[in-house]
Amino acid sequence: MKRGRMRELPLHLMILPSVILLICFSYLPMGGIIIAFQKFVPAKGLFGDQKWIGFDNFIYLFRLPNFMSVLWNTLFIAVMKIIFGLLIPIVVAILINEVKNNTLKRGIQTAIYLPHFLSWVVLGGIFIDILAPGDGLINQVIKAFGGQPIFFLGDNKWFPFTLIVTETWKSFGYGTIVYLAAITGIDLSLYEAAQVDGANRWKQIWHITLPGMRMVIVLLMVLSLGNVLNAGFDQVFNMYSPPVYASGDIIDTFVYRIGMLEAQFGVATAVGLFKSVISLTLISVSYWFAIKFADYQLF
Repeated sequence: MKRGRMRELPLHLMILPSVILLICFSYLPMGGIIIAFQKFVPAKGLFGDQKWIGFDNFIYLFRLPNFMSVLWNTLFIAVMKIIFGLLIPIVVAILINEVKNNTLKRGIQTAIYLPHFLSWVVLGGIFIDILAPGDGLINQVIKAFGGQPIFFLGDNKWFPFTLIVTETWKSFGYGTIVYLAAITGIDLSLYEAAQVDGANRWKQIWHITLPGMRMVIVLLMVLSLGNVLNAGFDQVFNMYSPPVYASGDIIDTFVYRIGMLEAQFGVATAVGLFKSVISLTLISVSYWFAIKFADYQLF
Protein backbone atom coordinates (compact mmCIF):
# COMPACT_ATOMS: atom_id res chain seq x y z
CA MET A 1 0.00 0.00 0.00
CA LYS A 2 2.79 2.42 0.94
CA ARG A 3 4.66 1.63 -2.29
CA GLY A 4 1.50 2.35 -4.28
CA ARG A 5 1.09 5.74 -2.60
CA MET A 6 4.71 6.63 -3.34
CA ARG A 7 4.12 5.69 -6.98
CA GLU A 8 1.14 8.06 -7.10
CA LEU A 9 3.00 10.92 -5.38
CA PRO A 10 4.22 12.52 -8.69
CA LEU A 11 0.61 12.61 -9.91
CA HIS A 12 -0.51 14.38 -6.74
CA LEU A 13 2.35 16.86 -7.05
CA MET A 14 1.32 17.59 -10.66
CA ILE A 15 -2.20 18.49 -9.60
CA LEU A 16 -1.08 20.48 -6.52
CA PRO A 17 -0.64 23.86 -8.37
CA SER A 18 -4.17 23.58 -9.75
CA VAL A 19 -5.56 22.80 -6.29
CA ILE A 20 -3.73 25.80 -4.82
CA LEU A 21 -5.09 28.10 -7.54
CA LEU A 22 -8.59 26.71 -7.03
CA ILE A 23 -8.42 27.39 -3.30
CA CYS A 24 -6.99 30.90 -3.77
CA PHE A 25 -9.34 32.09 -6.50
CA SER A 26 -12.51 30.03 -5.92
CA TYR A 27 -12.81 29.10 -2.25
CA LEU A 28 -11.10 31.88 -0.28
CA PRO A 29 -13.08 34.65 -2.07
CA MET A 30 -16.30 32.95 -0.92
CA GLY A 31 -15.80 34.74 2.39
CA GLY A 32 -16.81 37.92 0.60
CA ILE A 33 -20.36 36.59 0.32
CA ILE A 34 -21.04 38.27 3.66
CA ILE A 35 -21.03 41.64 1.83
CA ALA A 36 -24.42 40.68 0.33
CA PHE A 37 -25.95 41.00 3.79
CA GLN A 38 -24.23 44.24 4.78
CA LYS A 39 -24.37 47.91 3.94
CA PHE A 40 -20.77 47.64 2.84
CA VAL A 41 -18.46 50.65 3.20
CA PRO A 42 -15.09 49.95 1.52
CA ALA A 43 -13.23 52.35 3.85
CA LYS A 44 -14.03 50.09 6.82
CA GLY A 45 -12.55 47.02 5.14
CA LEU A 46 -13.96 43.52 4.72
CA PHE A 47 -13.51 42.71 8.41
CA GLY A 48 -14.48 46.15 9.68
CA ASP A 49 -17.56 47.16 11.63
CA GLN A 50 -20.02 46.96 8.74
CA LYS A 51 -23.76 47.48 9.24
CA TRP A 52 -25.70 44.22 9.00
CA ILE A 53 -28.91 44.64 6.97
CA GLY A 54 -29.93 41.03 6.32
CA PHE A 55 -31.83 40.53 3.05
CA ASP A 56 -32.35 44.24 2.32
CA ASN A 57 -29.94 44.12 -0.63
CA PHE A 58 -31.92 41.25 -2.18
CA ILE A 59 -35.24 43.06 -1.61
CA TYR A 60 -33.83 46.20 -3.20
CA LEU A 61 -32.49 44.12 -6.10
CA PHE A 62 -35.80 42.43 -6.92
CA ARG A 63 -37.63 45.75 -6.71
CA LEU A 64 -35.43 47.37 -9.34
CA PRO A 65 -37.62 48.08 -12.39
CA ASN A 66 -35.14 46.66 -14.90
CA PHE A 67 -33.95 43.57 -13.01
CA MET A 68 -36.53 41.18 -14.48
CA SER A 69 -35.64 42.43 -17.94
CA VAL A 70 -31.96 41.77 -17.22
CA LEU A 71 -32.80 38.28 -15.89
CA TRP A 72 -34.85 37.48 -19.00
CA ASN A 73 -32.08 38.70 -21.32
CA THR A 74 -29.57 36.53 -19.47
CA LEU A 75 -31.75 33.42 -19.62
CA PHE A 76 -32.68 33.86 -23.28
CA ILE A 77 -29.15 34.55 -24.52
CA ALA A 78 -27.54 31.86 -22.34
CA VAL A 79 -30.08 29.14 -23.19
CA MET A 80 -29.84 29.84 -26.92
CA LYS A 81 -26.05 29.75 -26.70
CA ILE A 82 -26.22 26.40 -24.90
CA ILE A 83 -28.60 24.91 -27.48
CA PHE A 84 -26.58 26.01 -30.50
CA GLY A 85 -23.33 25.28 -28.65
CA LEU A 86 -24.43 21.65 -28.35
CA LEU A 87 -26.15 21.09 -31.69
CA ILE A 88 -23.72 22.78 -34.09
CA PRO A 89 -20.56 20.97 -32.84
CA ILE A 90 -22.34 17.59 -32.99
CA VAL A 91 -23.42 18.15 -36.61
CA VAL A 92 -20.02 19.51 -37.67
CA ALA A 93 -18.14 16.68 -35.91
CA ILE A 94 -20.24 14.08 -37.73
CA LEU A 95 -19.68 15.85 -41.07
CA ILE A 96 -15.92 16.11 -40.52
CA ASN A 97 -15.79 12.45 -39.54
CA GLU A 98 -17.24 11.59 -42.95
CA VAL A 99 -14.36 13.35 -44.74
CA LYS A 100 -11.93 10.69 -45.97
CA ASN A 101 -9.01 12.97 -46.86
CA ASN A 102 -6.99 13.25 -43.63
CA THR A 103 -5.15 16.39 -44.76
CA LEU A 104 -8.41 18.17 -45.54
CA LYS A 105 -9.91 16.93 -42.27
CA ARG A 106 -7.03 18.31 -40.20
CA GLY A 107 -7.16 21.61 -42.10
CA ILE A 108 -10.86 22.03 -41.38
CA GLN A 109 -10.36 21.20 -37.69
CA THR A 110 -7.58 23.79 -37.39
CA ALA A 111 -9.57 26.49 -39.19
CA ILE A 112 -12.69 26.13 -37.04
CA TYR A 113 -10.69 25.81 -33.81
CA LEU A 114 -8.62 28.99 -34.22
CA PRO A 115 -11.34 31.50 -33.18
CA HIS A 116 -11.50 29.78 -29.78
CA PHE A 117 -8.10 31.29 -28.93
CA LEU A 118 -9.08 34.87 -29.80
CA SER A 119 -10.31 37.11 -26.99
CA TRP A 120 -13.53 39.07 -27.25
CA VAL A 121 -11.51 42.27 -27.02
CA VAL A 122 -10.08 41.42 -30.44
CA LEU A 123 -13.21 39.84 -31.90
CA GLY A 124 -15.43 42.63 -30.57
CA GLY A 125 -13.49 45.20 -32.60
CA ILE A 126 -13.59 42.97 -35.68
CA PHE A 127 -17.34 42.41 -35.46
CA ILE A 128 -18.01 46.09 -34.84
CA ASP A 129 -16.35 46.81 -38.20
CA ILE A 130 -17.89 43.86 -40.05
CA LEU A 131 -21.43 44.56 -38.77
CA ALA A 132 -21.30 48.35 -39.12
CA PRO A 133 -24.59 49.68 -40.56
CA GLY A 134 -22.92 51.80 -43.21
CA ASP A 135 -19.83 50.25 -44.74
CA GLY A 136 -19.75 46.94 -42.85
CA LEU A 137 -19.07 43.83 -44.92
CA ILE A 138 -22.34 42.09 -43.99
CA ASN A 139 -24.47 45.13 -44.80
CA GLN A 140 -22.67 45.62 -48.09
CA VAL A 141 -23.69 42.07 -49.04
CA ILE A 142 -27.27 42.75 -47.90
CA LYS A 143 -27.43 45.94 -49.99
CA ALA A 144 -25.95 44.11 -52.98
CA PHE A 145 -28.97 41.78 -52.91
CA GLY A 146 -31.36 44.71 -52.63
CA GLY A 147 -31.96 44.62 -48.88
CA GLN A 148 -31.91 47.39 -46.30
CA PRO A 149 -28.90 47.82 -43.96
CA ILE A 150 -29.32 46.35 -40.48
CA PHE A 151 -27.84 47.91 -37.35
CA PHE A 152 -26.90 44.58 -35.74
CA LEU A 153 -25.19 46.12 -32.70
CA GLY A 154 -27.59 49.01 -32.18
CA ASP A 155 -31.04 47.49 -32.76
CA ASN A 156 -32.73 45.69 -29.85
CA LYS A 157 -34.44 43.37 -32.32
CA TRP A 158 -31.17 42.05 -33.74
CA PHE A 159 -28.62 42.41 -30.96
CA PRO A 160 -29.41 39.22 -28.93
CA PHE A 161 -29.27 37.06 -32.06
CA THR A 162 -26.00 38.72 -33.06
CA LEU A 163 -24.54 37.69 -29.70
CA ILE A 164 -25.79 34.12 -30.12
CA VAL A 165 -24.46 33.68 -33.66
CA THR A 166 -21.06 35.23 -33.00
CA GLU A 167 -20.56 33.20 -29.79
CA THR A 168 -21.51 29.99 -31.59
CA TRP A 169 -19.08 30.80 -34.41
CA LYS A 170 -16.28 31.41 -31.93
CA SER A 171 -16.74 28.36 -29.72
CA PHE A 172 -18.17 25.55 -31.85
CA GLY A 173 -14.69 24.47 -32.97
CA TYR A 174 -13.76 23.45 -29.42
CA GLY A 175 -16.91 21.36 -29.02
CA THR A 176 -16.30 19.77 -32.40
CA ILE A 177 -12.87 18.53 -31.29
CA VAL A 178 -14.40 16.98 -28.17
CA TYR A 179 -17.09 15.16 -30.15
CA LEU A 180 -14.58 13.97 -32.76
CA ALA A 181 -12.55 12.43 -29.95
CA ALA A 182 -15.72 10.63 -28.81
CA ILE A 183 -16.35 9.36 -32.33
CA THR A 184 -12.84 7.93 -32.63
CA GLY A 185 -13.56 5.79 -29.55
CA ILE A 186 -16.42 3.96 -31.30
CA ASP A 187 -15.60 0.38 -32.31
CA LEU A 188 -15.16 0.27 -36.09
CA SER A 189 -16.49 -3.29 -36.21
CA LEU A 190 -19.95 -1.87 -35.48
CA TYR A 191 -19.85 0.05 -38.76
CA GLU A 192 -18.62 -3.02 -40.63
CA ALA A 193 -21.47 -5.10 -39.19
CA ALA A 194 -23.97 -2.39 -40.13
CA GLN A 195 -22.66 -2.32 -43.71
CA VAL A 196 -23.07 -6.08 -43.93
CA ASP A 197 -26.68 -5.67 -42.78
CA GLY A 198 -27.24 -3.10 -45.54
CA ALA A 199 -27.34 0.08 -43.42
CA ASN A 200 -26.49 3.27 -45.33
CA ARG A 201 -24.39 6.12 -43.92
CA TRP A 202 -27.39 7.96 -42.43
CA LYS A 203 -28.56 4.86 -40.57
CA GLN A 204 -25.01 4.22 -39.34
CA ILE A 205 -24.82 7.76 -37.99
CA TRP A 206 -28.22 7.49 -36.30
CA HIS A 207 -27.79 4.03 -34.79
CA ILE A 208 -24.02 3.90 -34.12
CA THR A 209 -22.34 7.32 -34.17
CA LEU A 210 -24.88 9.27 -32.11
CA PRO A 211 -25.34 6.53 -29.45
CA GLY A 212 -21.55 6.26 -29.25
CA MET A 213 -21.37 10.01 -28.52
CA ARG A 214 -24.15 9.89 -25.94
CA MET A 215 -21.99 9.95 -22.82
CA VAL A 216 -19.96 12.95 -23.99
CA ILE A 217 -23.13 14.76 -25.07
CA VAL A 218 -24.71 14.19 -21.65
CA LEU A 219 -21.53 15.33 -19.87
CA LEU A 220 -21.29 18.58 -21.82
CA MET A 221 -25.01 19.17 -21.42
CA VAL A 222 -24.80 18.75 -17.63
CA LEU A 223 -21.80 21.06 -17.42
CA SER A 224 -23.42 23.66 -19.67
CA LEU A 225 -26.64 23.82 -17.63
CA GLY A 226 -24.62 25.21 -14.75
CA ASN A 227 -23.89 28.20 -17.00
CA VAL A 228 -27.52 29.09 -17.69
CA LEU A 229 -26.99 32.47 -16.00
CA ASN A 230 -23.59 33.01 -17.65
CA ALA A 231 -24.45 34.73 -20.90
CA GLY A 232 -20.87 35.86 -21.57
CA PHE A 233 -19.66 39.04 -19.90
CA ASP A 234 -16.59 39.50 -22.14
CA GLN A 235 -18.62 39.31 -25.33
CA VAL A 236 -21.51 41.51 -24.22
CA PHE A 237 -19.29 44.10 -22.55
CA ASN A 238 -17.22 44.55 -25.72
CA MET A 239 -20.18 44.66 -28.11
CA TYR A 240 -23.11 46.33 -26.34
CA SER A 241 -23.98 50.01 -25.87
CA PRO A 242 -26.73 51.97 -24.04
CA PRO A 243 -29.21 51.78 -26.97
CA VAL A 244 -29.34 47.96 -26.65
CA TYR A 245 -29.48 47.69 -22.84
CA ALA A 246 -33.14 46.68 -23.14
CA SER A 247 -32.29 43.44 -24.98
CA GLY A 248 -28.58 42.92 -24.32
CA ASP A 249 -27.99 43.84 -20.70
CA ILE A 250 -27.24 40.66 -18.73
CA ILE A 251 -26.62 39.93 -15.05
CA ASP A 252 -22.83 40.20 -15.35
CA THR A 253 -22.87 43.62 -17.03
CA PHE A 254 -25.62 44.72 -14.62
CA VAL A 255 -23.39 43.75 -11.68
CA TYR A 256 -20.45 45.58 -13.26
CA ARG A 257 -22.39 48.82 -13.53
CA ILE A 258 -23.92 48.57 -10.05
CA GLY A 259 -20.72 47.49 -8.33
CA MET A 260 -17.93 49.26 -10.20
CA LEU A 261 -19.65 52.37 -11.55
CA GLU A 262 -22.26 53.04 -8.85
CA ALA A 263 -20.22 51.55 -5.95
CA GLN A 264 -23.21 49.56 -4.58
CA PHE A 265 -21.03 46.65 -3.54
CA GLY A 266 -23.62 44.99 -1.33
CA VAL A 267 -26.23 44.88 -4.09
CA ALA A 268 -23.66 43.66 -6.64
CA THR A 269 -22.61 40.85 -4.29
CA ALA A 270 -26.27 39.94 -3.72
CA VAL A 271 -26.74 39.58 -7.49
CA GLY A 272 -23.67 37.39 -7.73
CA LEU A 273 -24.84 35.18 -4.85
CA PHE A 274 -28.30 34.87 -6.38
CA LYS A 275 -26.73 33.82 -9.67
CA SER A 276 -24.44 31.26 -7.99
CA VAL A 277 -27.29 29.64 -6.02
CA ILE A 278 -29.43 29.28 -9.16
CA SER A 279 -26.50 27.84 -11.14
CA LEU A 280 -25.69 25.31 -8.39
CA THR A 281 -29.34 24.25 -8.24
CA LEU A 282 -29.59 23.80 -12.00
CA ILE A 283 -26.41 21.79 -12.36
CA SER A 284 -27.43 19.56 -9.42
CA VAL A 285 -30.84 18.90 -10.95
CA SER A 286 -29.36 18.26 -14.40
CA TYR A 287 -26.84 15.82 -12.91
CA TRP A 288 -29.69 13.97 -11.20
CA PHE A 289 -31.53 13.71 -14.53
CA ALA A 290 -28.32 12.45 -16.18
CA ILE A 291 -28.08 9.67 -13.60
CA LYS A 292 -31.81 8.86 -13.73
CA PHE A 293 -32.41 8.83 -17.48
CA ALA A 294 -28.97 8.44 -19.13
CA ASP A 295 -27.28 6.21 -16.56
CA TYR A 296 -24.41 8.67 -16.40
CA GLN A 297 -22.33 9.19 -13.26
CA LEU A 298 -19.11 11.05 -12.57
CA PHE A 299 -18.67 9.55 -9.11
